[in-house]
Amino acid sequence: MPARLNLTVIRSRDIEASSEFYRLIGLEFEKHRHGNSPEHYASSCGDSVFEIYPATAKFPPTIGTRIGFRVDRCDDSVAMLESAGHSIASMPSDSPWGRRAVAIDPDGHKVELISDNQQQAEQVGDGDAEEAV
Repeated sequence: MPARLNLTVIRSRDIEASSEFYRLIGLEFEKHRHGNSPEHYASSCGDSVFEIYPATAKFPPTIGTRIGFRVDRCDDSVAMLESAGHSIASMPSDSPWGRRAVAIDPDGHKVELISDNQQQAEQVGDGDAEEAV
């Protein structure tokens, strides 16, 4: 059986602010605490779990980690992040992988957002409308 990613953990200076950023792109979180571990946020993403733990002197923010999420509409996600005051490193544009943008979370993690290309989404939408008639 090939290996599959099942857990991603980032460290944040402010887990509340970070969780709000990721909620804007569609993640849903629950607060968790395991044994003596610190309180943190966890979100199930299919077969994988994405967690936000508080940064400490021993475990500083993990800003060298690049994170990527597939979202329904890249442009809409970027608009929500911008309206909430978050930085966008790369505005939405079509790429070989789909419609792509890069946002910066409150700790400085680069977060790649991908959705279907606009042209692909419009074609799918047109096909759905024809089938519904």
